[in-house]
Amino acid sequence: MPRQYLKLIGLIVIVTMLHACNYNSLYDENIAVNENGWYKDDLAKFEVTVTDTLQLYDFYIHVRNTVDYRYSNLYIFMETRFPNNNMSRDTLEFILADFEGKWLGKGWGPVKENTALISADMRFPLAGIYEFKIQQAMRQDTLKGIKNIGIRITPSE
Repeated sequence: MPRQYLKLIGLIVIVTMLHACNYNSLYDENIAVNENGWYKDDLAKFEVTVTDTLQLYDFYIHVRNTVDYRYSNLYIFMETRFPNNNMSRDTLEFILADFEGKWLGKGWGPVKENTALISADMRFPLAGIYEFKIQQAMRQDTLKGIKNIGIRITPSE
């Protein structure tokens, strides 16, 4: 088989696998952070429509950072607005590097990706639109080195 066909088949397999990985997600979205830095008042907003209140879900937060990020961790505030307009607010910490400064995320080169499970086997109590707002909660007004922030919600297995 010519080499071109093998490359094409390989590409088709990879695309199919990536599509299959996200096919069962209720929601999977990443938002780019301003290239000048993540200002403390900048919010990443996500709207998720939930129809099934019996299904169990796993809730993840995704962070992409460069190796130029100055800290080994990242604190964020996450505000959740429920369909009935009730709200909750959580403070979450992500460990991005170990005690020796080695980056924990996946990726080759200067960008690392971290995905953290925030809640496993959770149920949404109400059907409707949920709004999630994520804001950086570090003691620096503008964070440099954070590229993207995102959420992924998948059915639990």
